[in-house]
Amino acid sequence: MRIQIIGFGVIGQGLARVLLRKEEELRQRYGLEVSVVSITDISGTAHAEEGLDLRKALSVARETGAIVNYPGAKEMSGVEAIEEIEAELVVEATPSNIKTGEPGLSHMLAGFKAGKHVVTSNKGPLALKYRQLVSEAERNNVEFRFEASVGGAMPVINLARETLSGDRITAIEGILNGTTNYILSRMTREGLSFEHVLREAQELGYAETDPTYDIEGIDTASKLVILANAIMGIDATFSDVKIRGITRITPEAIRLAKERGYVIKLIGEVKNSHLEVSPRLVPETHPLNVDGALNVAMLHCDVAGEVTVVGKGAGAIETQSAILSDIIAIWKKVKG
Repeated sequence: MRIQIIGFGVIGQGLARVLLRKEEELRQRYGLEVSVVSITDISGTAHAEEGLDLRKALSVARETGAIVNYPGAKEMSGVEAIEEIEAELVVEATPSNIKTGEPGLSHMLAGFKAGKHVVTSNKGPLALKYRQLVSEAERNNVEFRFEASVGGAMPVINLARETLSGDRITAIEGILNGTTNYILSRMTREGLSFEHVLREAQELGYAETDPTYDIEGIDTASKLVILANAIMGIDATFSDVKIRGITRITPEAIRLAKERGYVIKLIGEVKNSHLEVSPRLVPETHPLNVDGALNVAMLHCDVAGEVTVVGKGAGAIETQSAILSDIIAIWKKVKG
């Protein structure tokens, strides 16, 4: 299967490393031989019909920060690469943009128009234009999978759609952002202030230099929209979510909660077509009380009851578990 990688930052490079590591296993278990025929970043596109040397591509990215320095690379945009280079599948791994969905939105639509399957970790376009993207994929008779857009290595979408396909899921609630969970967990354990733990999280790489998307609940809201649409069939967009972040949580509030047997967590919930992200009191013994940077989702099912899944919600390698599972699922379906 010929693959194009659009976006060669943390996620794109992580995929290249996993494909190198799993090359023989993919061939033996699934008969799947992956050939990455192009890699695009903001600088340009490296392309080879016979497949790129992924070790060299990773070296170029590490040493120069620009894939255009790969031998023979061109100043070609992502859309141009999708339109002009022959491949069966596009992995869209550019950073999320919750304001416009770009450039990921254009990459995905170009992929569908070109008759290519699309796998993505990019939540921005999905949170804004989910219905349009799904419709375009269906119209062009291609597969569109996005497990990595919500929980990293936490397989919540595929679990709901496949393993729980006989159930009607009536509500979803969970912790969908590892950064905020890390901050609240540290505040709970050690009684530290929000500002102190945020600085620590930034130093450790858990939080971005500009942590707004995480701490204001925007990232959680984006993921909640995807779950509401993909699992429950709700035609929601980002603007439908009521959002409140964690910036006003104090050590005193956390202490009072602990005295009553509760912890404070940033919870995203969809129920009765209502989508909300807000700090909530969670009983200490509740399945949603996970520690550190973990994510957790609880699905309320009409037959199975409450089903909870926990996993690492971010990370260059962990996210590849979801991307790779989507690639394999598409390969199985195409191969018949």
